[in-house]
Amino acid sequence: MLEDVGPDLVKALVTGLLAGGASVAVQLVSPRVARVLRRLRLKPRGEATNQQRVERRLAAILAADVAGYSRLMTADEEGTHFRLLTHRREVIEPKVLEHRGRIVKYTGDGALAEFSSVIDAVRCALEVQQLMLARNAGVSPSRRIEFRMGINLGDVIVAPDDIYGHGVNLAARLEGLAPPGGICISADAWRHVRGAIAAEFVDLGEQRLKNIADPAHVFALSLAA
Repeated sequence: MLEDVGPDLVKALVTGLLAGGASVAVQLVSPRVARVLRRLRLKPRGEATNQQRVERRLAAILAADVAGYSRLMTADEEGTHFRLLTHRREVIEPKVLEHRGRIVKYTGDGALAEFSSVIDAVRCALEVQQLMLARNAGVSPSRRIEFRMGINLGDVIVAPDDIYGHGVNLAARLEGLAPPGGICISADAWRHVRGAIAAEFVDLGEQRLKNIADPAHVFALSLAA
């Protein structure tokens, strides 16, 4: 703001001095100073200049964790750890990439992935669970790594290495409802995938979810279809 009017102030001051002294200069400059001060008072402050812009977008969120992870780690800590890393590397990561998603982060035994299409997210989850079913066929039930998955379609806040918001929280709570090897999805996700995916959807009705204010209508996917 001052850069725009500074040259005019200097010019007025010099003109006044040359015309006959400081008193004339003050008379010339004072009106300009008053106008500058008025302009500064009118300049908007705060939100437009100082508040950081928040990036948001609509996304399909897939949350997953390992059923009975604490029990598995107690029985065989190193073996469980390395088997989980292998399944992530050989199953989860390739399938997420194949369906045009991205792994947002891993959290202990959990994983969070984001997709631009909820159909891609559900297809990815189904294929991961089907592959895990085949991998676990010859494994003792006490040693099996079985994922539970939840999928929601919602608005998210985007950070460089994470995503946040109600949409993410709901996906995590849906995952908690799923049985070992199962998938639960929100009604918003179901409305977009019904008829587009060859899977049987079981209507679980309205469910109360931890730390979610309103009941959520939930559907479970059957891998048998």
